[in-house]
Amino acid sequence: MSNIYIQEPPTSGKVLLRTTVGDIDIELWARECPKACRNFVQLCLEGYYNGTTFHRLVKGFIVQGGDPNNDGTGGESIYGHPFKDEFHSRLRYSRRGLVGMASSGKDDNGSQFFFTFAPTPELENKNTLFGKVTGDTVFNMLKLEEGIVDHQERPMYAHRIISTEVLSNPFNDIVPRSLPKPTKVKKSKKEKQGVKNFGLLSFGEEAEGDEQETTIFVKQNAGKAKSLHDVTDDPKLSKEAIKVPKKEPESEPEQNYEHLSDDCEEEPVTKSSINSDIIKSKLSRTSKPTSAKQPKREDIKSESEDDEDDVLMTQEEEKNQKISKEKSKIREEIASLKRQYQMDKVIKDKQLSKESEKNAKKDDIKGANENQYIKDFIQTKEKYTAKAKTTLKGQGREEFTLSLLSKFKSKLNNLKYKSNSEDDEKEPKDVDDNEVEKEISGDDWLAHSLNFNSNVPVLAKDASTKGDDWYDVYDPRNPLNKRKRGATDHSKSSQKSKSSRQNYK
Repeated sequence: MSNIYIQEPPTSGKVLLRTTVGDIDIELWARECPKACRNFVQLCLEGYYNGTTFHRLVKGFIVQGGDPNNDGTGGESIYGHPFKDEFHSRLRYSRRGLVGMASSGKDDNGSQFFFTFAPTPELENKNTLFGKVTGDTVFNMLKLEEGIVDHQERPMYAHRIISTEVLSNPFNDIVPRSLPKPTKVKKSKKEKQGVKNFGLLSFGEEAEGDEQETTIFVKQNAGKAKSLHDVTDDPKLSKEAIKVPKKEPESEPEQNYEHLSDDCEEEPVTKSSINSDIIKSKLSRTSKPTSAKQPKREDIKSESEDDEDDVLMTQEEEKNQKISKEKSKIREEIASLKRQYQMDKVIKDKQLSKESEKNAKKDDIKGANENQYIKDFIQTKEKYTAKAKTTLKGQGREEFTLSLLSKFKSKLNNLKYKSNSEDDEKEPKDVDDNEVEKEISGDDWLAHSLNFNSNVPVLAKDASTKGDDWYDVYDPRNPLNKRKRGATDHSKSSQKSKSSRQNYK
């Protein structure tokens, strides 16, 4: 892959695309493809790609975007017309993460572009290659390949470009255009009057007549308040409005004065009688609110007594609830104990049945007592079955293995101690085969040790002998070394000739 990067020319511009997948950094080959790069940079500065989607996705090939219509039918270049293709000998579709211009034919480039997911040599000299995705943002670009695609190569949930930013502009003379913002036209919805299809009803003619009458009545009385008198033709209900005469308010002192004048004509009234009547009326007025206040106090007392009764009732209910909860817990524990007892009983019955079956099988074997081989077979089988049953798991297994290891260590130490004591007491004797066989059959061989270093003392060392770490370094161009090699080659050839002569003889 390194040779591919070396072949590519250096870039001279950088653009950042903010997408729903993440940021994507694009570096541009502005020297090799000036028209395509200028078009792409200016469209990014103008915000032309904001909100556009990646409308086409071919997995393992490309993902295409840059169309404001989001269907592959739109897009215009900054030049006002499609511009020509630009190819370079050092720019090839040889890897993923390359950016090219999408076109429907030769020299038909607009605003649409694509990213490659793999090497695409079939696009060379057909589509303009003007940029590459750099850094870790390649992985964000590869996320565009994920998703469901329909039969028309359109993603079901298309990702989109949120915004664009030009980090390094290779063209200083670019002046962004002020593009008109698309205005959304609000469509005024016209209210359509509902039309009833009376032909579908079995009584359509009658319903149509009633509908006409109601429409006429509604038009006549539109905007007026209606009542049952207006709608129905009941003779008992009159449709005429009642006119209520307005009464003029009369002053109370005049009435009192008239009454007093009448009374004066009939009977002479004294000031004392009038005063006594006024006092009685006042006393009667003051006595009424006191009588009304007394039942309120009684109501308050009754409410307080009811609250105390409610408190007592709630405490009793709480106690009853606690007792009922404890009872339910005890019942659940009893039920669980019964279940465990039944399960244990079932397991024991199964074990007893298995043991009885084994005993029956042992009895069924004919000649087991007479034949020694059958006895040995049954014994070994029982041993292995017992081992299989005693296999543990988890922490119990670790403890079991550690105990076995400690036993083995203690056994080795005891055997070494015995062997050392025997070596001190006994003198070296000739080894017999019978003794060796006994040691092999027993555990005495565990005390033996392997020693590869000889303990024989070195009296003197020959200076002419070379050690294992010795090595010769010589130059093959040296004439002395050439002579030595020639002598060795000559000796080998002479040995071969002698051997061939002996064969002929």
